[in-house]
Amino acid sequence: MAHRTDTGLYFDAEARAMERRDKELIPRRLVIAMFSLALASVLLASFAVLTDRPRVGTPADAPIVSERAVVIEGDGRSIVVTDAATDEVVLSLSNGGFISVVNDGLERARLVARTAGNPPVQLTLFETGRLSLADPASGWSTELSSFGDANTRVWLNVLNKK
Repeated sequence: MAHRTDTGLYFDAEARAMERRDKELIPRRLVIAMFSLALASVLLASFAVLTDRPRVGTPADAPIVSERAVVIEGDGRSIVVTDAATDEVVLSLSNGGFISVVNDGLERARLVARTAGNPPVQLTLFETGRLSLADPASGWSTELSSFGDANTRVWLNVLNKK
């Protein structure tokens, strides 16, 4: 039986290319850059906490124009919003749309905070035009005016409906 001799031309060139590829699946500079970015983020956040740097991304305090305590009940699609003081139904929709999305966020926050029942939430309009929904029971809040004019109008109707 004849023994085949490897000439080293094709076989060795392919082996060297594979070896080089296997060593550099993720380039070393990229790994160093990723860890540097993570470390810089931690250092920056730590500096802000240690020096009590004021928060600049939070809305400015403004006088309250109108507010209403409401109870939001939904099943993932339909929504019923009632006034907490009078139990009057303020809004009832078979397709809650954006209000359903907000309710999903509220329910998740209450689940995490282990809030029992369905306590009222506070719908507040500020003088600056900012509209917010806050849940005192879980500490959750959201800025409703950040989601577009159509969604803001729906919440303003809930706030102003008598």
